[in-house]
Amino acid sequence: MRVIGIDPGLRILGWGVIEVNGSRLTHVENGLCTSSAQDDLGTRLLSLHDQLAAIIARLRPQAAAVEQTFVNRDGAGTLKLGQARGVAMLVPARAGIVVGEYAPNAVKKTIVGVGHAEKHQIAHMIGIHFPGVDLAGPDAADALAIAITHAYHLQSGSRLQQAIARAS
Repeated sequence: MRVIGIDPGLRILGWGVIEVNGSRLTHVENGLCTSSAQDDLGTRLLSLHDQLAAIIARLRPQAAAVEQTFVNRDGAGTLKLGQARGVAMLVPARAGIVVGEYAPNAVKKTIVGVGHAEKHQIAHMIGIHFPGVDLAGPDAADALAIAITHAYHLQSGSRLQQAIARAS
């Protein structure tokens, strides 16, 4: 199964695709979708939509996960991030893919072991998971971390369903 992780952002939206085969995870591809601050908001959101839609059409993931938005002191910035996050959820959903959501601290705890890890720590751990992989940037590393987190949750959910079926 292929899983795409998406780290939403209005200026830079990171994405990463992994292949899940049992407990084995393999890197497929990662990258960044960008929009220009000179463009109006609608144009920026459309650009992110079109870029992400092309990636999903080309790489054909079967599962998707997006990082949840945390609210900060800049209300306008949080709102814009939320709109980019809406695009990040809409594109896979439109392709028929169920989208999982994970809090930033849950992703960090899954990948690094602590919920308040720094970006460079996440990138380092992604390098350990996928040695030799060229990361497009910290946002792409975060997206791969989100994909890994989703893969782990899908696997544990599947094991739970199997255990319930055996017990019935």
